[in-house]
Amino acid sequence: MVATLHSNELTMQANILIQNLTQQTQQIIAKVQPLRYQEFSFLSWKEDENSWSILECIEHLNRYSNFYFPQIAQKIKYAKHGHETEFKSGFLGGYFAKTMLPKEKLNKMKTFKDKNPLHANVDISVIDTFLAQQTQFLELLQHAKNVSLNKTKVETSLTALLKLNLGDTFQFLINHIIRHLHQIDRIQTAIKNAGRIKSNA
Repeated sequence: MVATLHSNELTMQANILIQNLTQQTQQIIAKVQPLRYQEFSFLSWKEDENSWSILECIEHLNRYSNFYFPQIAQKIKYAKHGHETEFKSGFLGGYFAKTMLPKEKLNKMKTFKDKNPLHANVDISVIDTFLAQQTQFLELLQHAKNVSLNKTKVETSLTALLKLNLGDTFQFLINHIIRHLHQIDRIQTAIKNAGRIKSNA
């Protein structure tokens, strides 16, 4: 299970935030890597035609990374404000990040059409893409140590008019991944309960 940050503090040391996010990303990589050795029938299993498979969950995450990572890299490269010791979560950014965290019963959220992988032509390569993107995320976190997590702003996928600070953007992306890893856990449980497809684990 990937650990989540339970602190309700709005302010924390910037280096501690980067350290926590780095550890979470490493846990995410370790959790997803074993999926590469599962059979396609296992990874593409769906509870019903409107449910996502494991591969579709991963593809959904990849689409978010495709949107945010290039932008984050540019924002860091051309940042006008240097490192600050303290990070303070914004009101909206903190809210968005917290709403992404999984609950005991997953609260459904509307997925934008361009981020919805339902019935997409996906294969096992989406897992390799995801792992490569998480390695890139680790690099972005390291580069972010040199810029302001508060004053560096990132456009959201909702609208270019709504921007979050870099620290909140990082937390949002991590929590979003954790949310869908919980979804993948539930899919694997459903597969085993169905008893038709065996896991290689």
